[in-house]
Amino acid sequence: MRKLNIAFYTDTYSPNVDGVVTSMQNFKNELERRGHRVFIFASGDRKAKRKYSNDRTFISTGVRLKQYPQYKVALFPYKNIGKLRKLDLDVIHSHTPFFMGFTGLMASKFLGYPIVGSFHTIVNNKEIVKAYYPKNKYLKKFTSKYLWEYVKFFYRSCDLTTVPSEPIANMLRKAGVARLSELPNSVDMNVFNPRVGGNGIRRNLGIQKKDRVVLYLGRLSREKKLETFLMASKLLIERNKDVHVIIGGTGPAERYYQDYARSIGLNGNVNFVGFVPQEQLANVYASSDVLCLPSTFETHGIVCLEAMATGKPVVGADYLALKNMITNGKNGEKFKPGDYIRCAQKIERVLNNSDTYKEQAIETAREFSVKKVTDKLLDIYDLVLSEKAIY
Repeated sequence: MRKLNIAFYTDTYSPNVDGVVTSMQNFKNELERRGHRVFIFASGDRKAKRKYSNDRTFISTGVRLKQYPQYKVALFPYKNIGKLRKLDLDVIHSHTPFFMGFTGLMASKFLGYPIVGSFHTIVNNKEIVKAYYPKNKYLKKFTSKYLWEYVKFFYRSCDLTTVPSEPIANMLRKAGVARLSELPNSVDMNVFNPRVGGNGIRRNLGIQKKDRVVLYLGRLSREKKLETFLMASKLLIERNKDVHVIIGGTGPAERYYQDYARSIGLNGNVNFVGFVPQEQLANVYASSDVLCLPSTFETHGIVCLEAMATGKPVVGADYLALKNMITNGKNGEKFKPGDYIRCAQKIERVLNNSDTYKEQAIETAREFSVKKVTDKLLDIYDLVLSEKAIY
């Protein structure tokens, strides 16, 4: 394959740390390592524009969403369409169906570039609708219905849509999106691996080396179902005085979950550590004995892969992508969504037998290495370019 010029369109970018940004950065780094050129078209504020703009990154300034201040709505994203011709572009890859993504779609239609869309987020999830849609029930219902109709229109308009897992592919097939290809998230095994140490994180939090740590790492938002994990943590700590809980990440429900933890009596053994810088992520995983993901929202789960790559088993809700990623007794354990008692039991089982899960967890992560997944991405680009007679 010849070297390609690729445009990524996204509504979330650095300094945000989330699954979409991590996925894009992994692909960007590996593609550029192989000699391809990747151009980022993203929304952000003026500070992000000053810090991240360069000859391959174009930030369209916008206003923040009230319910989700990490995300910005680009005000004039179309100004950058003219730059595409000068970049000698081959393919557009949209990582969002919304503001920047629609700009990418329009550019592909007006300028004749093939477009690949990636589906990352279930926008009609009940908790998403409840937390982030308009408060008026009639407006909420209207927005929910027609936003999903728009999302279906967007991905039907792409030359091909990538999905991170089979359950998401099934969802989009039912929605009438025909051209689908599975492209899972990836993990950089050079960064996340069992050689990484976590004792420094433990010392900073006052956790003894002999104590056992259960970790949650990710966005703190209502759709992540942390109530299940916090209730399970209460049971665990009551039975095991050597168990500590680390909750890493920020989000719109951060204060809610802090108050919730206090309301159920979780105090000394739970640490809300807030935002975790990219350079410390691997060390945070290494500081733990097991990762817990109670969410029923995971389309694939990058944190699941990152934890496994460092040799940590994962206890997660038996739903969507986690259902297929976690194998009981091998790389972790699954529990019925919302069942905090069973969640606590599964975490305890892993804590008491953590060494037996380590190798299988690492082997699972290797199947999703950034090199292997980027091979699949390049096959997808090759397919759409061939069909568009670009070659």
